[in-house]
Parts: sequence; C-alpha cells; structure tokens
Amino acid sequence: MDKITFLNPEFFWLFLLIPIAIAWLFWKRNQQSATLKMSSLQGFKSSESLLAKLKPFLGIFRILALSSLIIALARPRTVDVSNKTKTTKGIDIVMSIDVSGSMLARDLKPDRMQALKKLAAEFVNERPNDRIGIVLYASEAYTKIPVTSDKAIILEAIKSIKYDNVLVDGTGIGMGLATAVNRLKDSKAKSKVIILMTDGVNNAGFIEPDTAADIAKQYGIKVYTIGIGTNGMAEFPYAIAPNGQFLFRMMKVEIDEQMMKTIANKTGGKYFRATSNEKLASIYNEINKLETTEIEELKFYDYDEKFRPFVIFAGLLLLLEVGLRNTVYRSFI
Repeated sequence: MDKITFLNPEFFWLFLLIPIAIAWLFWKRNQQSATLKMSSLQGFKSSESLLAKLKPFLGIFRILALSSLIIALARPRTVDVSNKTKTTKGIDIVMSIDVSGSMLARDLKPDRMQALKKLAAEFVNERPNDRIGIVLYASEAYTKIPVTSDKAIILEAIKSIKYDNVLVDGTGIGMGLATAVNRLKDSKAKSKVIILMTDGVNNAGFIEPDTAADIAKQYGIKVYTIGIGTNGMAEFPYAIAPNGQFLFRMMKVEIDEQMMKTIANKTGGKYFRATSNEKLASIYNEINKLETTEIEELKFYDYDEKFRPFVIFAGLLLLLEVGLRNTVYRSFI
C-alpha cells in the first residue's frame, strides 16, 4: 500500500478551530431555543418526536464537513517514484591476466592466482555500468571473454581461470597487452582501459611490450599495470610430483618494474605493486576510483491526488444539513 503524504500539511492547524465551532454551535442552539416554564411536563413526554431527537446531529454534519474540507486543503496524495539510470560516459575495460606457472607462488594467500581472481570478481561487481573483457596470457595470449556487459558471464569466466597446458609456460607481457588492445581498438566507448597484471619479466612472445604500449597509445587506450609479488623471496612451483601435485621451493621474486612503469606512463595510466592480498585489494579500489563512469539518474514521480473524496463528502454533508434544516426541521427553527 502506497504511503499517503500531504502537500500542504500546514492546513491541519485549522483543526484548532473545531472546538470553537462546536462551542459556537451549542451557544447558537441555546440562543435559538425558547424557554417556557410549566408546572408539569407529564402531558408532553409522549409527544417528543424522533425528528426532534435527531435535530442536534445537524451540527455534527457541519463539523464533519468542516473537518473533511480541512483534510482536502492539506492535499492528501500517494506518490509512486520510479528511477531510470542512463550511462552518459561508459568505460570499456579489459583485464589482461598472467596465467604462467609463477602465478601459483604462495606469497599471496592462498596463491597469487586465487587472490587475483577473488579481487577481480569484486572489481567486476563494482562496475555494473561498464563493459569488461578478459585476456589470458603466458608465452602466448588469447581472449577468454570479449568485452561484454553481461556480468554473469564475466564472473563465470574469472572463476574458471586456472593454470593449465593450453598456453606454453612463459611470460609474454607484450602478447598479453597487444591482445587486449586488439579487443578495444574498435570500441566506441568514451574511455578505454586495460588492467595489465603480471608477476614476472617479459621472456616470451614475438611482440615487445614497448611496441604494444605504442599501439595502445595510438588508439587512446589507458593501461594500468600491476606487478604481483612480494619483495624478496617467495614459494614458487618448480616441478610436478608423480601424484600431479606441484613442488615448491623458495625463489627470488623478479618483476620488471621499469618496463611496467614505462607502459603505464606512455599510455597515461599508473603502475602499482601488489606485495600482499591487502595491497592488491587497495590497488583495485584505487583503479575503481580513478576510472569513474558518469551516470545520469532520472526520477519520475506519479502523484495520485486523494483530496476529491473529502470535498465530495463535505459537500454531501452540507447539502444534507441545509436540506434537512430547510425542510424537515424548518418548523423547529
């Protein structure tokens, strides 16, 4: 049930006049009633008619009519509010994710890849009005999901990311960036962004990172780069045991930060270093704030005025009171 509101609630102050109106009606009634002193009323008891008993209700009709008019003046109404949002400046985003074996390192918990997947999904949920795509790369790169606004498909694609033998192991940063650029170069969005994530040094692929960055700049694509990995040593997978499980040992973390900074600076983006789960989360939050989508929200108000029944009710009461007073009760006035 819609909530009733009042456009002019100040008219409710008029209810303070109701007690005065009641007192005035009683005073007027007493003034109009003639007094006749008699020694006994015994002979008149049975002659008092029902109409005479109902005459005081004429004043009640007038009070009810006045109250109803006050409510009508206050303009009771219900309102149905509907919202419509319109994206005025949409953003197309491609997340280019390193899925080489080193992403299984355990300096982030439970490992780099799982930590990245969790936060990438949260990032997608916070971008309801943007289109997002996913590119995966190791020594080569491929499009996991093209740029789309279907968040369910994007989240399912992120959930299914894992290390496998589809791509030859290695780190082809230039390949990952170039593939992401290819997904955005024909985009008509006002803003085009790539989030490039890696945990190593470019050592594979036939496209150099600098070349891919130049292409991104040419198409007006901004690249945010994220180096994933702690400073110092971390548990890296180095072999696979007979039971199929990875074997780990402590190894030095190596990330080509200078190259990542160059890519970001060249395209107008920014470089971040994620040394922990908390730091990676803060990086996604910062990118989320840096790349804002302009949303126009339109509100539509549908008012349903409720004052008419009160006016009609007051009019009927007044007509009834005037009609009775000038017909049935005319002889009593």
